[in-house]
Parts: sequence; C-alpha cells; structure tokens
Amino acid sequence: MKAPFDPDLPPPPQAGLPKQDLRRLQAWFLGIIAFAVVLFLLVQAKFLLISLAIAIILFSLTSDAIGYMQRLRFGEARFSEWLASLLAVLLIATVLISLSAIILTQANTVVTTIMQYAEPGQRAVAEMFGWMGEDVEQAVLNWLRGVRLGPWLTAMAGQAGNIASGAVLVTLFVGFLFLERLWFSTKLNSLMGDAESAARVQRIIGSIMHRVNRYLVVKTLVSLVTGALVYAVMRLFGLELALAMGVLTFVLNFIPNIGSIVATLATALVAYVQTGDNVTGLAVLAIVGFLQFVVGQVLDPLLLGKTLRLSSFGIIASLAFWAAVWGVPGMFLAVPIMVSVMIVCSHIPWLRPVAVLLSREGLPDTDADNQADVKPDRRNAA
Repeated sequence: MKAPFDPDLPPPPQAGLPKQDLRRLQAWFLGIIAFAVVLFLLVQAKFLLISLAIAIILFSLTSDAIGYMQRLRFGEARFSEWLASLLAVLLIATVLISLSAIILTQANTVVTTIMQYAEPGQRAVAEMFGWMGEDVEQAVLNWLRGVRLGPWLTAMAGQAGNIASGAVLVTLFVGFLFLERLWFSTKLNSLMGDAESAARVQRIIGSIMHRVNRYLVVKTLVSLVTGALVYAVMRLFGLELALAMGVLTFVLNFIPNIGSIVATLATALVAYVQTGDNVTGLAVLAIVGFLQFVVGQVLDPLLLGKTLRLSSFGIIASLAFWAAVWGVPGMFLAVPIMVSVMIVCSHIPWLRPVAVLLSREGLPDTDADNQADVKPDRRNAA
C-alpha cells in the first residue's frame, strides 16, 4: 500500500549519477576514444602526414616570397600570382631534390665508413672503460661485438631512400596548396559566415606563419653556421667524415636541446675512433661543445628573441610525444606543431589553459596578437 503523497516533503533521492555528472563522464569517455582514434591515424598514415606537414611549412615559408615577387615591377610588367607560384614550386622541388641527393650521398659514405671502422671503433670505445679494470673493458668489448650493425644500417639506408620519395610527395602537396591559395579567402569567408570571423581566423593563421617562419629561418641560419664550424674543426684536425659530420650537425640542430648534444658527442666519438688518441677526442669534444654552447646560448636567443616563448618542459614533452608517434621526423616537426597548437589554444577561451601551460611565462600571446584581438572588442564596447 503506497504512502499518501505529501507536497511539503522533499522528493526521494534517485539512484545513479546526476545528469550533469553523467554527461561529463560521457564527454570524458568520448574524448579518450577520439584521442585513441586520432593517435591510431597519426601512426598508420605517418608518411603521408609527415609529408603534408613539411609541405605546409614550405608553403608558409614561400608565401611571403610570392607576395614580394608580385610587388616587383619591371617597367610596366610584373609577376602574376600564377607565375610566382610556379617559380616557388620549381624552387622548392630543386631544393628538396638537391638536399635528398646530398643526404643520400652522405648516408652511403657514413654506412661505408661505419663498416670500415666497426672493429677499431669497438676497441676504442671499450678502451674508454679501461680505467675500471680489464674485466670491465673486455665485457664492454664483448657487448659491442654482440651489437648487430647490419639490420641497423639496412634500416638507415631504407630511411635515407624514403627521403627521395618523400621529396616528390612534398612537392606535389605544395603545388596543390598553391592552387588552393588562390581561393582561400573566398572559401574562408563562406565557411565562417561573416567577414569579421574570417579576418580573426586569418590573423591566427598569420600569427602561426610568422612565428614558425621566423623560427625556421633563424634555425636554418644557426644550423648552417654550426655545421660549417664543425666541418672546419674536423678539417683542422685532419679527420675524415668532415662533410658528413657537418651535415649531421646541421640536421640535428633542428631538434631542440637534444640535437646539439647528440651532434657534439657523435663528432667527438668519430674523432676518437679515427685517431685512438684521448687528447684529440677530448679536444674535439671541448671545441665543438664550446661552439655549440656559444651558438645555442648566445646567437640563437639573440636572433629569435621572444618569437617562440615556449616552455622548456613543453618542448621536451612535445619531442617525446612526436618521437613516439612519428619517429625522428616527428622530433624535427615537434616545435612548429607546438607553436601552432599554442597559438590556436590561446584564441579559444576553453583551451586557453593549455596555451598558458605551453608558454614560457604563461603569456602565450604576443603584443601584436593582443592588439589584433582587442580592437574588435573596443569597437563593440563603443
């Protein structure tokens, strides 16, 4: 028999979670599933996605050059956008093919030299532990002899071979991006629905392009200087693989924090293996380490200024994540991707905490970004 209904009494408690908590839990589960799906796609389609990311970066770098070419005048004649885009694509294809040829040549040289110096190198490395006793030295030598260089060298040659096919794919992507560039503003206005929102998105894209372009240009210049200095040091000591170590230093310097350390240790190890002299190895290590320190701590910050404003821990975390997802290419793309994510999150209110965590001082916006975002608000307030 049911009890009589009393309107003054509070309603009986309902079993289960409240609707608000249930929706929040569902959102978390959907977010985890979406992240897993995106991660799966990133891993499975990494060759295409890496090529697309490199193409977007090259497209961003050459967009300003195309604008400059269009402003040039030769009497009454000037470059059309089609011609400037075609010249940019041809330039990118030439640079990519040339770099692929250089890397392939140096990779073959490195593989041949590794096979030549494998046995002396193992003995030289084992002798570094001689101060700990003959047993330790022999144990290190036995362990090094047990390392199978064949599969590693085969994988290295395969990765170098992928560079040529990747260069062709990147060139195709860049060409299609330049075709889309002609109608990008019209598509963006139609997509956003109003000119103000489209202009805001264009400011965000412009901010990303400005920071990434400046970072890449400065990093390329700094890496070229560092690679040339390493080449000069190797030639000064009369060592082989001078050009290969210069190219290796140039490439590894694009990996922040870790790349310069690996390049310095690799150069010193190559010098020690070739000579078997502790003094020469330590001298090369000291000189190259000093050059890396001066370039990385003086020249690099001087040219970059506050362009990136990224958290050091965020950079390491980004390197670890993209290295696990895309391997070595992911480490090169980690900083541009992190810059893009930080800028996009800084303009989305509910994602702004992510941008604050990724920034160095907790201020992800530059002054130009703040001014661009504040002006519309002032007009609305007026």
